Amino acid sequence: MGNRGMEELIPLINKLQDAFSSIGQSCNLELPQIAVVGGQSAGKSSVLENFVGRDFLPRGSGIVTRRPLILQLVNSKAEYAEFLHCKGRKFVDFDEVRLEIEAETDRITGSNKGISPVPINLRVYSPNVLNLTLIDLPGMTKVAVGDQPTDIEFQIRDMLLQFISKENCLILAVTPANTDLANSDALKISKEVDPQGLRTIGVMTKLDLMDEGTDAKDILENKLLPLRRGYIGVVNRSQKDIDGRKDIRAALAAERKFFLSHPAYRHIAERMGTPYLQKTLNQQLTNHIRDTLPALRSKLQSQLLSLEKEVDEYKNFKPDDPTRKTKALLQMVQQFGVDFEKRIEGSGDQVDTLELSGGARINRIFHERFPFELVKMEFDEKELRREISYAIKNIHGVRQVHTDTLHYTLALIIGT
Repeated sequence: MGNRGMEELIPLINKLQDAFSSIGQSCNLELPQIAVVGGQSAGKSSVLENFVGRDFLPRGSGIVTRRPLILQLVNSKAEYAEFLHCKGRKFVDFDEVRLEIEAETDRITGSNKGISPVPINLRVYSPNVLNLTLIDLPGMTKVAVGDQPTDIEFQIRDMLLQFISKENCLILAVTPANTDLANSDALKISKEVDPQGLRTIGVMTKLDLMDEGTDAKDILENKLLPLRRGYIGVVNRSQKDIDGRKDIRAALAAERKFFLSHPAYRHIAERMGTPYLQKTLNQQLTNHIRDTLPALRSKLQSQLLSLEKEVDEYKNFKPDDPTRKTKALLQMVQQFGVDFEKRIEGSGDQVDTLELSGGARINRIFHERFPFELVKMEFDEKELRREISYAIKNIHGVRQVHTDTLHYTLALIIGT
């Protein structure tokens, strides 16, 4: 595959991602992609903004990313952004991009800080970017804040696992260098799904905030917790820089200077920093797509064939053919039965991450609500005994009943 062909790979997957988002499902296809995971203050937003060279992501305390953001970076002469949900509208002001992400998040999740697995697709065209697609996922958290659901930690965890468990997904694990690596949320969850560290790319942020006299040399040289794809260190703007609107270009120059002048990182300075990270991710994603494309193509073709077959059946459908009608109706009823059973058992394709549904809801009502309501009920014991006694006799009609057994059961029910 020539260079030109390789360059077309990421845009090709972008088109597939858009198509699947538009129809609201992923056709059970595992697209080759890079998912970004990290703790809430790991610096994921800064890494992504530094790629683009613009401030465009929502910021604040608590969970800011509450829906997956599929961020498609496209190298181009002009600089603007587009959302899949408002196609045709070009955003040239990146403050408006941030406001639109916030508004679109609230449209699906409401403003109660809940989360939703329905992605937002954002495409950014810019001369500063290399072709690269990343999925920014909510930051991992331990505590619910304000109106957030109490089990928000587990909801986020489940959403992350939905993405990163898939073999075709590369994981960009973002960890701040000023915390203990052994406690890194990103590396912990990555290790669960990728124990060999084959598809995880490590990113160390906040290297400039480490205690004096300490450094992350062993990690960045891939000696401490080795990953097949290694670690890349970056230095992002501080919150003070962001508040003071420090130019990202100036920040990148400061980052470069940091690595070149730091005694622990000087020898690896060429393999550090935001521009190197962007270049590496572009190459790794391109190669990853190239490797997974043959299997993806054959899976797509087989799905296309079965869809075409289904369409043909509809085309040949004769409304006046009673056997076809009966068969179609039976299939629908059977499918409904299967779907219903799945909902009750909790084994469906779609798992609700916002509230209890199906069998889980019934389970909760029976185990929590039902006993509570039962205790509240007031009844006349004598009257109840009489009613149960008649009910038992009436149920058995003319058949002979073991009265003693029934009275014993009755005694057990009443608790005497």
